[in-house]
This record gives sequence, C-alpha cells and structure tokens, in this order.
Amino acid sequence: QVQPVESGGGVVQAGGSMTLSCTTTARTSSSYAMGWFRQAPGKEREFVAAISWSSGDRVYADSVKGRFTIFRDDADDTVYVHMNNLKPEDTAVYYCATHLDPSGRQASSNAYEYDNWGQGTQVTVGQ
Repeated sequence: QVQPVESGGGVVQAGGSMTLSCTTTARTSSSYAMGWFRQAPGKEREFVAAISWSSGDRVYADSVKGRFTIFRDDADDTVYVHMNNLKPEDTAVYYCATHLDPSGRQASSNAYEYDNWGQGTQVTVGQ
C-alpha cells in the first residue's frame, strides 16, 4: 500500500513562502496521480492542487491559482507544492493523497478519487 508522508509545514507571515513535500512508501511515479488538499478549523476538506503522473497535467483551486505550484520529482517519488504570497486564509492542515491512474493523464480535484492519504502537516499564516 502506498502511504504518503507530508513534511515542511510551519508558521509563516502573510506574504511569505513555503514548500511542502510529500514522499511515499512505495513507487508512485509510474502509476499515481498526486494531490494536495487542506482543511481549516471548522471547515470541510478542500482541494488545493493535483498533478498527473505521465502527462504532467496540473490542476489548481481558484483560491491558489497563480500563487501555488505543484511539481513532482519522480526520481525519489516526491511531490511538492510551493506556496507564494501566503495569506491568513491559507492556514490549514495540508494533506497529500495518491490516486491510482493507469492512464497517466488524470489530475483530479475530487477527493473521493484518492485512495491513500497522509496524516497532514500544519501550515499557519500570521497577519
């Protein structure tokens, strides 16, 4: 079973940048699309960004488009999300998830299509 493990969270001031990493316990570069989701206190989990494993297609939530960039390093089965111009409303627990996709072309924003989830990493953006 593929188990994602997130890292890189912490506290940053508004306008700052941060990069989150997600490694997996099994090889994902040739089978799995990867996604980032987040959940703020009192809110439902929401989609942030996703990347396919073959075509390199990327999808972003409107709220992060132009500020966040998702990319993957298939040599070490790691996916990253680089976050610029962070805002207090970006404060949340960020989760990485994997989606088994034989086609290699899907980058889904639908959480129900993701099979395995990490434990999450906290990102706090101060005023």
